[in-house]
Amino acid sequence: MIEFYPQIKWVHIASIIASGLLFLLRGSLVLAGRERMAMWAPLRFLSYGIDTVLLSAGLMLLTILPHAMDANGWLTIKLVLVVIYVVLGSLALKRGRTARVRTFSFVAALAVYLAIIGIARSHHPMGWLHQWTG
Repeated sequence: MIEFYPQIKWVHIASIIASGLLFLLRGSLVLAGRERMAMWAPLRFLSYGIDTVLLSAGLMLLTILPHAMDANGWLTIKLVLVVIYVVLGSLALKRGRTARVRTFSFVAALAVYLAIIGIARSHHPMGWLHQWTG
């Protein structure tokens, strides 16, 4: 399956970008007071589909390169941050009870999203900070 690594990695990266852009759109709609539009069924189902592809491609990459889990902890940190991102995203889009909680959760989720990308690009638990400190 290693021969498909470049294609699977490309699908994974494309789905990361699509997922982030869709979250940015939906979160912006919520902050603009258009919750119904953000929760519109086609947008929700598109989000589910993109995230399913993202998770599937990620798991495929993990099975192709199983040593990545033991590399230096970067993948473990990234996976923990993905869970935090999902929780914050849920609070930002629908579970936050006040506009303040939704706004904070949205901004925090975007920060976590960027941290995940930094960790993935650097293959280091410190992500973007590794470039400045290392």
